[in-house]
Amino acid sequence: MSLIKMMPLQALLCASALLTGCASNEIYRSIYEPCSVSPGNACEKNSLHLYNTDQDNEYTLGFVEIDDQGQLRDRKQMQALLDTLYKKAAEESILLNVFVHGWHHNARPGDPNIESFKDNLAKLSAIESRRSKELKRPARKIAGVYVGWRGESIDVPPFNYLTFWDRKSTAQDVGYLGVSELLVKLEEIANVRNSMMPPIKSRLVVIGHSFGGAVVYSATSQILASRFVDSQEGKGFTDTAKGFGDLVVLLNPAFEALRYAPFYDLAQARCSYFPQQVPRLAILTSEADVATGTLFPLGRVFSTFFETHHDIERNDCKHPLALDEGEADRNTVGHYLPLISHNLTSLDKEKNLQIASYDNMKSLWSTQTPGGSTQYGSTVLTHLSRTNPQNPYLNIRVDEDIIADHNDVFNEKVMEFIRLLIGLSTED
Repeated sequence: MSLIKMMPLQALLCASALLTGCASNEIYRSIYEPCSVSPGNACEKNSLHLYNTDQDNEYTLGFVEIDDQGQLRDRKQMQALLDTLYKKAAEESILLNVFVHGWHHNARPGDPNIESFKDNLAKLSAIESRRSKELKRPARKIAGVYVGWRGESIDVPPFNYLTFWDRKSTAQDVGYLGVSELLVKLEEIANVRNSMMPPIKSRLVVIGHSFGGAVVYSATSQILASRFVDSQEGKGFTDTAKGFGDLVVLLNPAFEALRYAPFYDLAQARCSYFPQQVPRLAILTSEADVATGTLFPLGRVFSTFFETHHDIERNDCKHPLALDEGEADRNTVGHYLPLISHNLTSLDKEKNLQIASYDNMKSLWSTQTPGGSTQYGSTVLTHLSRTNPQNPYLNIRVDEDIIADHNDVFNEKVMEFIRLLIGLSTED
């Protein structure tokens, strides 16, 4: 059979695969009552899970699902979660952790991101229980919120890799619409609890991976900018820079560096920070992430072909920056080197470094110097002298032996570092 005659057949097979391989567009968690998970009861249809009740690693996990247009699949699902959390926050302080997944993932039972998120929640709960005993204070209850959306529209390999740009557009809709509402309401839960002057404050941490990082950034970026401006001089007072909740973490995020540039400028224009300033936004990108480092800019070459770009020179607070708008528009935030503020590398035991622990992190952070390095667990965070050391926005380039590829973000080295960052940003 000639090549020409084979082409219609191949096209038909491809079309058939695409039509029959569409990822599920239905809600996964359709029962909204709390369910205690046990070895014999996985509670797969429930949107509210209770784990390890009355143990040191106890936590609550809730699911909220968003459709391709950024709308809640069922508002009752979100309201059931909020009602549960409001009730919990009225009785005791909580540490809320939100996770928004990325490409190829969803809220399906057994999704690897769900299992990894659960493991991290249990470890956070154990740390909180231990800290409460050490500091002789009440323990905050750990609550996780897993935000599910269609991380791919076709689930047949290798055609699912064709969904990259389709899912990029969807991620922006998900962030601007349904997730914004959810995050603001979750922050309100923490704030209502804190208005009661509890012995330990409730806190909120939001984490997004891949396109989930783009979702979170779209949902929070304008709020972050507004709160940063409110902290600056000329407003009648100067304060520490506030963020959204207490900490936003983006892991291998898939959005353009040009979208981050205004935040970099905001933070650079403030030449000094108070010693008690803590991180508010942390971006971690692996140098070995092919999806955001290679595939993303290849696609952006075509989508930016007819756009005009300029070169921008900055020297705010004696920190020079040469910004190539074209390169920043084609590359992701973690792969545009002029905007990188830190490196994260594996521990070199031969070096004598300051070691960050839950007891001394705030002190170390407030006294760090340009170009300094600090040990966080089994990793070392090194400041690159491009920003003020207390700058609340961290854009961190991560060695491949810590994050091996696009999806390797839940390994223990990374999670240990993030748990320490959470401790730094949320301890009273």
